[in-house]
Amino acid sequence: MVFASNKGFNISKGEYVARMDADDVAYPSRLQKQINFLDIHHDYGAVAGLVEYIPHSEYTAGFNRYVNWSNSIITYEDLQKKQFIEMPLVNPTTMWRKEVADKLGMYDDGDFPEDYEMWLRWLSKGIKIAKVPEVVLKWYDSDERLTRTNPIYSNESFFKIKTKYLSNWLENNNPFHPNVVVWGASKNSRKRAKPLFDNGVEILYYIDIKLRTNLDREVIQYKDIPSPNEIFILVYMKQEDARNEIQRFLKSRGFIEGINYLLVS
Repeated sequence: MVFASNKGFNISKGEYVARMDADDVAYPSRLQKQINFLDIHHDYGAVAGLVEYIPHSEYTAGFNRYVNWSNSIITYEDLQKKQFIEMPLVNPTTMWRKEVADKLGMYDDGDFPEDYEMWLRWLSKGIKIAKVPEVVLKWYDSDERLTRTNPIYSNESFFKIKTKYLSNWLENNNPFHPNVVVWGASKNSRKRAKPLFDNGVEILYYIDIKLRTNLDREVIQYKDIPSPNEIFILVYMKQEDARNEIQRFLKSRGFIEGINYLLVS
């Protein structure tokens, strides 16, 4: 996919470049609506859209969950805050200015999901991206989807590449850098947070509902967290309901998403 996409881009001549897969179907108005957006919003480098998900079987709860989550993220501000949970853009819906890719590069080939890496890279360079707030593509699923069959799309690969860009983001936005506090002391949460150490980020302690012992760091009960002017929190919680509950609690304590904490899983 990297070779074909980059080759297509290299021979493209237009001001804008649109992306989609061979088995997807674009809505007739997709291109015009995205062109209109970029024509009007000169400070934006790319635009995406919502999708109509076409499942391949009845066992697609995970992808349905992802599509509903992604479709709820529209604005550049939300994309910035949610970029480290999962990829908030459905790659086949995207359109970008050719000059942006000429300057910052296209898909890199490596042991990571190339589309997620490119969008994280562009966002890290200050490229503004948003979505037209309507469905632009029928997104077809299949058992042969590379995200299911290729190891570069494994959970480990996702967390490795996003932790690299998360660490860069923290260096520029965390007033307590390199120190953070991780919400989530379960085995899975600690496994997902572990790459932080390799990127120069120090976990001071964990926050959880219940206290745990014999871990590599202290665990404190969530009701005992300090004030927002003392810590920066990374929430490593995969379940959306749990994330929403944590956000409500943090808001009640004066924490602001993107300022005092981030959702990263």
